[in-house]
Amino acid sequence: MRLSSVEVIPYALPFKEPYVTARGVLLRREMVLLRVRDEDGVGGLGEAVPLALRGGVGLRDVVRELEAWAEHGEAQALSAPARCAVGTALMDLQGRRIGTAAGEGERDETVECNATLVAGAPAEVASAAERWAQAGFTTFKLKLGAESARNHLEDDFSRTRRSGDVAQVRVVREALGSEMRIRVDANEAWNLETAKATLAELEPLGIELAEQPVEGLEAMAELAASTSIPLAADESVASLDEAEEAAALGACAYTGIKLSKVGGPEAALAIADVLPAYVTSALDGPVGIAAAAQVALSLAETGHPERLHLAHGLATQRLFASTIASVECEIRNGLLHLPPGPGLGIELDEEALQAHRI
Repeated sequence: MRLSSVEVIPYALPFKEPYVTARGVLLRREMVLLRVRDEDGVGGLGEAVPLALRGGVGLRDVVRELEAWAEHGEAQALSAPARCAVGTALMDLQGRRIGTAAGEGERDETVECNATLVAGAPAEVASAAERWAQAGFTTFKLKLGAESARNHLEDDFSRTRRSGDVAQVRVVREALGSEMRIRVDANEAWNLETAKATLAELEPLGIELAEQPVEGLEAMAELAASTSIPLAADESVASLDEAEEAAALGACAYTGIKLSKVGGPEAALAIADVLPAYVTSALDGPVGIAAAAQVALSLAETGHPERLHLAHGLATQRLFASTIASVECEIRNGLLHLPPGPGLGIELDEEALQAHRI
């Protein structure tokens, strides 16, 4: 399969409201769309989400990498987001070729998703949770640690911040009732002592899991031994080697997988063979969400299919004010419905894409 054309298109989607986490505030999400065509005119789409807030490569670096790949075809030295874009585009191209040749018909595949609640005042977060619940969601992910105590000892400041995080969860639990599932994500914001104390206060509130509360797998392992709340990795598991280390240490019960963080669908499934996993958005655009949804559906074929009860963090398109797609995944009653067409099924709105180019 030879490619006849490659386009590298940086673009950005604005959020409806500022996206607030322990790592910073975003007003828009910058991404890179990769569009390839083969000699028969069949196209494939990929997407890279630079993870600059996590210390990864920035947008310009990813654009340069993909432009060099387009010219030379060398993928070995690409960063994880760029590898994700290439792998996804080639997967989509192959899927469209097979689907077109086979005359693939309509499909209705769905993925259960969690609500994603940005950090804020407890009453505001609770109101947002109620709106998501009205839309059919039953699992809720709360972003904690927005004013991080990571660099402080256990003093009045860190106790105050811990109290704020616990209050946020408590108010959401009261608003949602006991049946809804709540998970929390601190994005490494807490030091070990703060994490132990915070999770101890959260235990009576029925927490499904705590995602990346502290930095590093050794600290995660020590924390896991001190709490009844299952831990999930995120930043600490970005490769197969790190997944194997996490499993050996007993650092986590699960790992969240972002395609741009680990390098694409193939790498994601390799990690899920080692650790029970759920797939999460890196605040992807429509192409990245569709690719992640297909990975979520493929988890049944990995080494931990018994853990498929976990909702996936792929409903983040609700956070954006606009899109570049005319056909994309749709969210209905807490479920992400994949597009019916071959490959990823995404169709671009060319006018919208031009309007969002950067």
